Parts: sequence; structure tokens; C-alpha cells
Amino acid sequence: SVISAKKFYYTINEEMDKMDFISDSHDAEKEMEMENNLHCTKHKERSEKEYKDLINRLSRIEGQIRGIKGMVENDCYCTDILMQVSAISAALNSFNKVLLADHIRECVVQVSAVTSALNSFNKVLLENHIKTCVAQDIRDGKEETVDELVTTLQKLMK
Repeated sequence: SVISAKKFYYTINEEMDKMDFISDSHDAEKEMEMENNLHCTKHKERSEKEYKDLINRLSRIEGQIRGIKGMVENDCYCTDILMQVSAISAALNSFNKVLLADHIRECVVQVSAVTSALNSFNKVLLENHIKTCVAQDIRDGKEETVDELVTTLQKLMK
């Protein structure tokens, strides 16, 4: 029956909790270590407004997840839970969009500026190369320099 299955589930969980009690302090230490060692490959300083907006969104999502947990614990109907899960998915997608828009606006634009500077440097370098090295080689009769220049231009245009 449903009641005996629940009782069995809770009895098993209680026994597991007793066994886990011994290692709880060790687990708490591991959890603290994990929190301090988040899987960040890089760091970004956010404005106070951006930080608050992201944290508020995550707090709402966290609350929704706790609500779903309560629904499962209270045996709510499946479709009711599914609707709440769908709402969380939409909230996570919205969070992703805000984060991605900020990333593109701030981080990618910086990369674009660096790329633009490198392209400008390449143009100046190529211009100087043609005016000096290539021009001198052509004057000296080194026709292979033209082939070399064409190959270089083709590589730069890729």
C-alpha cells in the first residue's frame, strides 16, 4: 500500500541518516571546501546593480525549487508539479539570457576591441612590409616575393 511504502521509505532514510551522522562533520568540511573552490575558470567584477539582479533571480528560483520539494513531500498532483518545474525552467532561461547579454555587452566587446587593435597593427605592419621589403625585393629582381606576398594576403583574408 502507499502508506506502508512511505513508512518503509522514511524508515530507510532514518537508518541512513544515523549512518551518515558519523561522517556529517567531514561532509560539512568537504562542502565548505567545494563552496570556496567553485569551478570558476575566470572572474568578473560585477556592478552592484548587476550583482543584486542576478542574486534576486537566483533567490526566486531557489524558492521555487523549495516549493516543488514541498509539493512532492505533500503528494501534490503530478501536473501541478510539472507546471512549477516548467516555470523554473523559464526562470533559468531568463537568467541565462540576462547573463549572456551582459557577457556579450562587456566581455565579448572587450575581445572585439583587442581584435580590432590587432587588425590595425596587422594593416600597418603589412603596409610597411610592402613599402619596404617587397618594394626592395622587386627592385632587386626577386619575383618570388610577389608570390610570397599573394600567399600572405590570402592567409590574412581567411
